Formats: sequence, C-alpha cells, structure tokens
Amino acid sequence: MTETPKQTVPVERLRHGDLGDDLSFLLARANALSVSAANTALAAFDLKVRSYSVLALVVGDERPSQRELAEFLRLDPSQVVALVDDLERRGLATRLPDESDRRAKVIVGTTAGRELFAVARRATQRAELEVHSALSAKERELLADTLRRIAYPR
Repeated sequence: MTETPKQTVPVERLRHGDLGDDLSFLLARANALSVSAANTALAAFDLKVRSYSVLALVVGDERPSQRELAEFLRLDPSQVVALVDDLERRGLATRLPDESDRRAKVIVGTTAGRELFAVARRATQRAELEVHSALSAKERELLADTLRRIAYPR
C-alpha cells in the first residue's frame, strides 16, 4: 500500500487574505523567516539568535548589565541570566564588577567570545542576504532605516 503525502496548504493561497496585508503579521512572518535562517547559520557555532544577540552586545565596549541586556533585547531578565550563564560557561563572556557601582555586574566578552562573534557574524550576514535576496541593496538599506525608526522612536 502506497502512503499518500500529507496535503499542504500552499502559502500563496493564504497570503491574499486579510492577514496577508496586516503590517504586524508581515513583520512577524519576516522576522520568523529571518530568525530561522540565522539559527540555521548559527548552529555550527552552537549559538541561537538570542545567545548571539547577547554575545554581539557584550563583545563591544559598552559593558552592559544584565538588566540593560534584558531591556534592550525585550527579554525577561531570567532569560538573560540563562543566556549569560551559558556564554560564561563556554568562556565567551564574563561578569565583572561595574566600575561605577561595585554592587552591580557588567557583562564583557572574552577574547574567545570576540573571535567567535566575528566568525558567527559573517555567517549571519550571509543568511541575512539570502533571506532578503528579493530586495536590492538600496531596498535593504531603506528597510533597515525604516525598522530603526520603528524600533527606536524618538
């Protein structure tokens, strides 16, 4: 007996409904596609988008606190603690006393963290280009500018 493959609903058929014109849905769908591609690219480094995002923020000179990371990434503080714990366990980041408030801790990327981030960044950039391949360079720049204005309103 031959098994019949599951019937799938073509995306094209559904995209013409009301939801297909909903800006919030379109942003969420585009984000889901982008996150999926990035997670695939990051798997080789044992990272996911969330841990990569924390690593990206701590390898620079900003020296953010866990609270700042949670607020900026719009994550629950307990999620950030777990992400930082994992990066610290892997030797990619460390917690240091905040020079302006010794009771607080800042998160700083290690040399290994900076090196891994540099390689992982190239992989995510390739994945991003693939996801956004339907856009020209100018359109990608415009999209980034538009999203910045939404993400960081004045």
